[in-house]
Parts: sequence; C-alpha cells; structure tokens
Amino acid sequence: MPNERLRGAIVESGMTFEQVATRLGVSAKTVERWIGEPNRKPYRRFQYATASLLQREVSYLWPEERTSAEVAEAGNAELIKLYPHRSVVPNRLWPQLYAQATQSFDVLVYSGFWLTEDATFHRIVKEKSAVGVSVRFMLGDPDCLAVAVRGEDEGIGLAMAGKIRNALINYSPLFGLPGVEFRLHSTTLYNSLYRADDEMLANGHLYGVGAYMAPVLHLQRVPGGELFDAYAESIERVWESARPISSPADYGGLHA
Repeated sequence: MPNERLRGAIVESGMTFEQVATRLGVSAKTVERWIGEPNRKPYRRFQYATASLLQREVSYLWPEERTSAEVAEAGNAELIKLYPHRSVVPNRLWPQLYAQATQSFDVLVYSGFWLTEDATFHRIVKEKSAVGVSVRFMLGDPDCLAVAVRGEDEGIGLAMAGKIRNALINYSPLFGLPGVEFRLHSTTLYNSLYRADDEMLANGHLYGVGAYMAPVLHLQRVPGGELFDAYAESIERVWESARPISSPADYGGLHA
C-alpha cells in the first residue's frame, strides 16, 4: 500500500513533491515512487535527510525502520574508544589491528608516511599476503588538487606531495606481492581510515591541523550499527574511483 505517512508529512510541510525532491537532490519522480510503490524505499541517507526536512522520525515515515534513539544506542556500541589525537594511540594498536585481519585489510590515507616506516607493519602485510588476505592501499595522487589543498591547509605546502612519494618508495618491497594492491586517489579526504575485518581506526582530518593531532575513533561492527558501515562504504567509493598503480614511480601521468 502507498506510504500515506510520507505523503501526509509532505502535504503538512507545505512543500510540493518537486520542492522536496530539489532539497534532497533527487527527482520528483523518485519521491513519487517512495510514496506509491510499496517496496520502494530510499537509501538510509535519504531517509534521514527526508525525516530531517519534514521534521519526523525515520521510524514514523517508514515504520519498519528503527528510531533515532535505537540507532544512536547501536552507534555507541560500535565505539570501542575515542582518542583525542592520533599521537596518543598506543603504537601497538596498529599492528594488532592488522594482525587479526582474515578478509579485509585496507589503508586509506593521503600519505600515512609514519606507517610506512614501521617494520612490524611491513612484516604483517607480507604475512597476510602469504595466506591470501586481500590488502588494499589507497594513497593520495601526489599531483592532484586535493593533495595540494591539504598541504596548504596543514601549512606544509608541497611537502604533502613529497610525503606521498616517499611513502610509495618505502612501500617498494610490497609492490607485486600476491593480493597486495595500490591505488592513487584524488578525493577530498575527510578521514584516514585503517580497516581490518570488522574493526577500524578512523583518524579525522581537521582544517589547519596535521592528522597526528586529530581525533581517532576505534570502531567495531555490531548488529544494527551504522557508523562502521558508513566509513566502510566510504572506503569502497574511494577504491572504485582510484587509479591502480604497479610501482612507486607510476604516477604523474604514468600508467602501468
């Protein structure tokens, strides 16, 4: 049956379907489908955006969905620990995180240079490669605008691109290992993300501050939680848009 709650909330808001669609960044036809087609539901991000726009609970507009309080409670369960900045995260936590990986091993950064100098981390990458774990490195493209802007934001200018090039050189022994892939991305990166299976360290980026002084969330995936998956989906989007490279020199217009 049609979603009369959604229809009624739109009518009560005084907005037309076209106005709602414009505010949400979708077509009016899409909004009509959300109302008229019983099995058609928006993605979660559109559910939240619609509920906020219409000043209703998501669970009111779509009764089978959970309330905001339930989502928040699950989110709290996902947070293992909050560190005020990366420099106070125990050094042992990074290798411990990746040592447990059996399926997912992801590093999404601009340079993550400090990690490239960790011999234990290199050893773990090689061990995971040997047992068939997929290892994915996503570093910033040294020649892209996003890296240049981030360098300016941190007050280090071109040094950001230099750090990435040096990180790639440090990773030289890892190129060509079975299951180990490197890609360069050109995205505006809001977090450096370090994922191993169902745990993740999310290092936020703050304007004008190096990532080592920004907060780190230690997260775990739990049933009903959405925080971990939101970050995990971000990793996948960057991975899909990034450019594969086969050697440390494979950037700046050079292709494998």
